Amino acid sequence: MNTKSNAENRIKTDIEIAQSTPMLPISQVAEKAGIDENLLEYYGKVKAKIDIRPLRDTPRKAKLILVTAITPTPAGEGKTTTSVGLADAMAKLGKNTMLCLREPSLGPVFGVKGGAAGGGYAQVIPMEDINLHFTGDFHAIGAANNLLAALLDAHIHNGNELGIDVRRITWKRVVDMNDRQLRNIVCGLGGKANGVPREDGFDITVASEVMAIFCLATSITDLKERLGRIVVGYTRDDKPVTAHDLHAEGAMAALLKDALKPNLVQTLEGTPAFVHGGPFANIAHGCNSIMATNMALALGDYAVTEAGFGADLGAEKFLDIKCRLAGLKPDAVVVVATVRALKNHGGVAKDHLNEENLEALEKGLPNLLQHVENITKVFGLPCVVAINEFPTDTQAEIDLVRAKCQELGVNVALSQVWAKGGEGGVELAEEVMRLCEQESTLSYTYDDDLGLAEKIEAIAKRIYRADGVDFTPAAKKEIKQLEGLGFGGMPVCMAKTQYSFSDDKALLGAPRGFRITVRQVKVSAGAGFVVALTGNVMTMPGLGKSPAAFKIDVDETGKISGLF
Repeated sequence: MNTKSNAENRIKTDIEIAQSTPMLPISQVAEKAGIDENLLEYYGKVKAKIDIRPLRDTPRKAKLILVTAITPTPAGEGKTTTSVGLADAMAKLGKNTMLCLREPSLGPVFGVKGGAAGGGYAQVIPMEDINLHFTGDFHAIGAANNLLAALLDAHIHNGNELGIDVRRITWKRVVDMNDRQLRNIVCGLGGKANGVPREDGFDITVASEVMAIFCLATSITDLKERLGRIVVGYTRDDKPVTAHDLHAEGAMAALLKDALKPNLVQTLEGTPAFVHGGPFANIAHGCNSIMATNMALALGDYAVTEAGFGADLGAEKFLDIKCRLAGLKPDAVVVVATVRALKNHGGVAKDHLNEENLEALEKGLPNLLQHVENITKVFGLPCVVAINEFPTDTQAEIDLVRAKCQELGVNVALSQVWAKGGEGGVELAEEVMRLCEQESTLSYTYDDDLGLAEKIEAIAKRIYRADGVDFTPAAKKEIKQLEGLGFGGMPVCMAKTQYSFSDDKALLGAPRGFRITVRQVKVSAGAGFVVALTGNVMTMPGLGKSPAAFKIDVDETGKISGLF
């Protein structure tokens, strides 16, 4: 007879696991990472920022491991969880391992995800802090972005010496919250003293070019130069107007000086983790900051990092943008998948994913295989598939995934890090370390000297497997203008739905016979790339009918609940 209570049998939530795990003082974590205590700027006892300046010239020595995933589904994949568990597993095997993750945005935390610090026994902590305000980086980014917007409108109000065309302002204000009401607004109403009336709108903070610059900058000086190059709009005679023209970059950099320092926290098992910048690979480039990545590469023997959403978005941008601009090359790539998600791609509804269905799994497997082929054949990198295992997975289903991957010359490793932490990732860690010893050469999706339209077409055809790209008349005009201004040599950041290889979120699996529609092309001159907006992708999400915010609460002691 089972005498255990329901409470004893209940599986702990992520936040309960995190709150019940003792944390090391951050000074001990820093010591483990080889960081001098004098470089720490404490944010309480378990968080710190790192003054990277003394480490800036330290050569990179670590092997770089990129974790990406299949096209996301409501069933979940577990990319961050796998990244954390892999780092813990490598540390368990005695390897000096550093973890580099992106900071969560408040938008998804209160909207869909309810948290983004890993899950189960593979988390970074303190998870409540990381998921909420953390060290204030995103607030600083939003403030810098909105300072530029205020200076722009003040310039127009006070005589508009630059001759800015108010119909061609491209710079938007931002807020780190899903708020569809702010997508399109009319501002400057109420008379002459209140500004010049015009149409405007908000993006979510993580879609700001300031976020991209923050993640790609290598120093304060580099940050200021990049901020100064931001194009905020155009004059009446079609000349670009920059943040430098508005004398904005110095004050913006002053707001960002502390945020620019990487954040040091720990995993549940005490592995050093640098959580800094970069979510939303569907509308931004979705990578951890270069400064944090460089620090991890200088301090460790292995550095594990993630890129957002599926490999068609995060990994493509990590490789084609971040690696190109920062001179990086992953030594191994992990593609995370679940049997449940693959069955979802094969047409099984979320309520029936616990049932064995080899037919649906086989139908959904092309999604995984296309991501794998992109990594191995387009980019030329060694790859392993990590199956984030669920108790409902059957041996027959796992065997089918393994067989299909092996046909491509890629091994499959089972990952049980959600349930077992680092111990559950040893098989994956061993395969990753084996791959890191293989020789490889990174190839990009497109060459620098191609035109912008050709670069977009290369991504669409080679990565998405589209038949081609349709550019709206407005997009064609924008491309011509940007190339005429000298921006044609930049890489391209695609803004696309994360739920499909196509620009139609309803096309699951590995669709064929489709075309990509590009409706707008704009330059992020400070970041150093051009953004192509496809389909109906939005740069300001909205909340659903029952957002995660409904479940989040705090008690009299300050203990937070409801994050998951």
